[in-house]
Amino acid sequence: MQEFVRKICNSLEIKKVFYGDVRIVEDEAEIIVFKNGIIEAITHTFNTGFGVRVLKNSAWGFSSSNVVNKKMADLVTRDALNIARASASIPGQPVKLAAAKPVKGKYKTKVEINPFKVSIDKKIDLLMNCDRIFARDKKIKVRTGFVRFNRRLVHFGSTEGSSTTQEFYYTGGMIRAYAMNDGEVQSRSFGNFRQAGYEFIDTLNLIENSARVRDEAVQLLSAEQCPEIITTIVLDAEQMVLQVHESCGHPTELDRVLGTEASYAGTSFMTAERLNNLQYGSRLINIVADATTPGGLGSFGWDDEGIPAQRVYLVKNGLFVGYQSSRETAPVVNGQSSGAMRADGWNRIPLIRMTNINLLSGKHSLEELIAGTDDGVFMTTNKSWSIDDKRLNFQFGCELARRIEKGKLTKLYKNPTYSSITPKFWNSCDGLGKESTRELFGVPNCGKGEPGQTAFVGHGTVPARFRNVQIGIAK
Repeated sequence: MQEFVRKICNSLEIKKVFYGDVRIVEDEAEIIVFKNGIIEAITHTFNTGFGVRVLKNSAWGFSSSNVVNKKMADLVTRDALNIARASASIPGQPVKLAAAKPVKGKYKTKVEINPFKVSIDKKIDLLMNCDRIFARDKKIKVRTGFVRFNRRLVHFGSTEGSSTTQEFYYTGGMIRAYAMNDGEVQSRSFGNFRQAGYEFIDTLNLIENSARVRDEAVQLLSAEQCPEIITTIVLDAEQMVLQVHESCGHPTELDRVLGTEASYAGTSFMTAERLNNLQYGSRLINIVADATTPGGLGSFGWDDEGIPAQRVYLVKNGLFVGYQSSRETAPVVNGQSSGAMRADGWNRIPLIRMTNINLLSGKHSLEELIAGTDDGVFMTTNKSWSIDDKRLNFQFGCELARRIEKGKLTKLYKNPTYSSITPKFWNSCDGLGKESTRELFGVPNCGKGEPGQTAFVGHGTVPARFRNVQIGIAK
């Protein structure tokens, strides 16, 4: 495969492109889904293909095919060059690429148990055991869950001499119970994803967590409605995933700032003049884009431009200091690529995508954050989200909340929500969980682009406390 890639790169050099790269991608996926004691779906898919991207006359061209042979390589290369020439006929800003050294090497996910070699029967038994535990309470009317496994093999080469091979394994699962009574529905869920083998499914302890998920869903039916007040909130590490993802991860994608994502997923309030000037949060807040995080869904050896994985500060001591960028966008802010370009398959161009957007730790245990709250609300597990196109105004909902009274967790609340303005919210943070409270979560379905692409994204987060936050749905 690398010989195939090298030959295409050589032909692009002969045609005197300014830059060109080639990716061959093999994707394998398996998912098993259950609902109410029935296996609803078992799918196992495999596809392979290659894509050629060229920069010629300051314009990009891209073409791809699922037929990997010399004849198709010539056709795809010609198509990519023709598209670049056609694009160059439309006036636009000259494309400049940040400098990059050629790279060579291999990367592979650390896997103890190949998930595709574990029997289907074992996976089904796991899910059905969870279902049986859910079914022990008659108020649980809908019982769902799934396990999912992905393998991706990527061969990359460029006209600058880069040549890499990377093999990724993504593993995860989730269970969810819906309780119903007198027309009301409440749900609880549990699950996670990791760049790992089947051994990660074992660490999730889905069966052991099923009883808790079931019981909490039922308890929510008789819980009090979350009040509409301004108060202190403590968010656990799981809810902080969405907070970081939506209000820092997306708005620091530099292509959004430059407007190329405007028609689909919005732009960003974190514009270039605010770089190194915006006090994004309190001095406790440090957020990094870290593609070197062990086990993170967004970890790799090199991005799809051959830029090595790296750790980049987005927010440092509360100050907005960095973007997630590409070789093309980084020069606009006088920087170097952060290594954030990834495509979701052989037939898509790479886009700036989140890697692992991690909230760094503070000094407290979760118990200390709660104990330091005289009156407030603790919330966990995202249920809903709403945020404007610039990622500035938001309202997020959680599955479950508990009242905090004099430093103790007390009554249960259902349908909790909180809302704020992004910088105001992060500046109200006065406490973060210490390193031992850190959890690593995976988001396997982050959407972006036209045509749409989904990316595997990771978040390492800790619990956090925020003061004077509006909770409840304001009328």
